[in-house]
Amino acid sequence: MRLAIAGVGNNASALAQGIAFYGSPQGQHLPGVTRPWLCGIHVTDVEIVAAFETDARKTGRPFTEAIFAGTNNYPVLPTGVTGPDPVVLEGITDPDHEAQIDRVADQLRDARADVLLYSLPTGLPQTALAYAHAAIRAGVHLVNCTPDPMARDEDVMKRATEEGVRVVGDDLQSHLGSSVVHGALLELVQDRGLTLSGSYQVNFGGNADFQNLVTNGSAKEHSKHNALRQRVADTGKVTVIPSGGFVPYLEDRKVAHISIEGRGWADTPVKLDVALGVQDSSNAAGVIIDLVRIAAAHTGGGEGGFPLLAAPLLKSAPIEGDVRHSMELARSLLEQASAQRNG
Repeated sequence: MRLAIAGVGNNASALAQGIAFYGSPQGQHLPGVTRPWLCGIHVTDVEIVAAFETDARKTGRPFTEAIFAGTNNYPVLPTGVTGPDPVVLEGITDPDHEAQIDRVADQLRDARADVLLYSLPTGLPQTALAYAHAAIRAGVHLVNCTPDPMARDEDVMKRATEEGVRVVGDDLQSHLGSSVVHGALLELVQDRGLTLSGSYQVNFGGNADFQNLVTNGSAKEHSKHNALRQRVADTGKVTVIPSGGFVPYLEDRKVAHISIEGRGWADTPVKLDVALGVQDSSNAAGVIIDLVRIAAAHTGGGEGGFPLLAAPLLKSAPIEGDVRHSMELARSLLEQASAQRNG
């Protein structure tokens, strides 16, 4: 499948280098891959054929150079990057400029992209919508890594459905991220019959995403609460701080501290503290590889809109009604899709 990327940051670097790693001898046993096959597409079948950026340190350079430029600090893997090496194109600098949107749409067509992965910094909702409209005009399916709305935007979804474009979003659930761990622990406390007194989650990191979230964290905070509500109905006693601080020393690593306090039998106290440390962009790429394959999958009828099987991999999936029932159905569909070895 042919992938275009908007935002040549650490996520793009982790994804591209990871695909090359899994195509190399040391990666052939697929460590860290949840679904080698998904919707008939293998993890190594993804090729990056176009990329868009506004950072002058990256634009006009080969993609394989740009992923190591600017503020990017994901580790350099020994396997490098294989496959096409497109020159990074100028992205959308003015989301209200129709000519820029049309230009990106034309470039997506020229690249014969199947999917556009949107992975720009959080807090640019109008830019996110501009890329969404460019992809829809080009007939290219969408994956949104950020909490800025695409799949939760009525106009985008109406147009995408009419044009047969799939929109997979919004905001991915990291492979083993703080929201996944926090949600599982809160669900455990609830299922075991304890009374929740209060809980918090604080995240720290040293990449550009964490630096941005210090001042643009409101959408991410809302998205993280959405993720927790997939596991427990009420998050009123839960505090989430997406970026408790930017720590340059950590580079692309993320550290999360999770604390849960409750009351047990005879109103006696229970306390649980967890520290999580991960390579932040690997944590994203391990899920992105599934989201882009879901978006690209040919379902037989050219259906547009949101594919339900992507819901378990997202924080803010556009699910209405009984969330738990929908998630159970989505997990079943995802399991079926992971068994498909041919398109």
